[in-house]
Amino acid sequence: MALHRIHKTLAAMLCIFCLIGCVQAVPPDLLVALEAIDQDLIALRAPEAAPEEYGQFVRQWVSLKARVQLDDDLIRWPWESSDLENDLRRLYIIGERTVSQLHERQASQHRAAQAKVVRLEEQLHTITSKVESIDGRILLGEKVVQTDLLVKQARSFFEQKDFQRAIQAAEKADHALKAQALLLSQELGRYANESRIASWQALARQTIEWSRLHQSTAIVVSKADRELTLYKNGRKVISYPVRLGFNGMLEKQFQGDGATPEGRYRVTDKRGPGQTQFYRALALDYPNAEDRRRFELAKKSGKIGSAKGIGGQIEIHGADNELLAQTLGCIMLDNPNMAVLYGGVSVGTPVTIVGALTRENAVALALSELVQRRDEI
Repeated sequence: MALHRIHKTLAAMLCIFCLIGCVQAVPPDLLVALEAIDQDLIALRAPEAAPEEYGQFVRQWVSLKARVQLDDDLIRWPWESSDLENDLRRLYIIGERTVSQLHERQASQHRAAQAKVVRLEEQLHTITSKVESIDGRILLGEKVVQTDLLVKQARSFFEQKDFQRAIQAAEKADHALKAQALLLSQELGRYANESRIASWQALARQTIEWSRLHQSTAIVVSKADRELTLYKNGRKVISYPVRLGFNGMLEKQFQGDGATPEGRYRVTDKRGPGQTQFYRALALDYPNAEDRRRFELAKKSGKIGSAKGIGGQIEIHGADNELLAQTLGCIMLDNPNMAVLYGGVSVGTPVTIVGALTRENAVALALSELVQRRDEI
């Protein structure tokens, strides 16, 4: 009996030893680690950032999980090799390496996107202020709004940590800003053209000399600097800031284009209260013979449509009418300045309107900076 009990005890101990010594075919912590790797890859946008590597990982992971389910009830001795465990560990190493590479790639994209978005926002602020300073917003139209939306979109993608899309949106905004700077240079480049500036300077000198010879008053307006200067007997009396048409910086082509005309004109009428919709007004003889000649040539060449008219009713006026505060091509002064000017001139006073009087005019300087900024973007 004693011997039988000893045998039973030894058998029980052997069973316990076997149970303790045996292990599952696949360590549970390895499966947990692989699940975590899969989640990390999703969080790092691996399906988009590394589609080939992620696709390969997923295919192997799905296949190995199926094998795990089939072998779920199997146990083995610790010293026994498991092909399934080895395959899982190899997949873990591959997945861990991919996660590490994506972390590095994401950090690099973060730095690149941040630098690009921040620089773009700074450039947009600077360029916008320059565009406003030369009345270029109307000329650019909806392009300004579209570019602003692209910049905001780039910032939004960046904050969502979608750095690749942030960079793509920023690059689109880059191209848009460069296109705007190019368009402004093409449309307003004459303000930096030396021969045009020389011709404008000659017109202004001739007007001032006429004032001296005739011992009379004359007016010179510089569109680039938005300044009206009154001369008397060839000497400068006073200068006033002015506002122009909503497309005032452009050369006037036809009625309704919002451009302020350039050339030699004369005051044809002085309009006081009850005679004008503004505080005071000095009517000019636009269009004159030279304006009509240019208009007909532009029509013949096809630059202006056949249905367009040349327009008229260009004035130097005050600002009482708020609805018309943005003029359609006229020159507008604040009322106190308009009162002084109105009292200082008479019908017949010559008025010369030019684009600019110096090479360092406001438009030329703004265009130069826009080109520089465009090259820096």
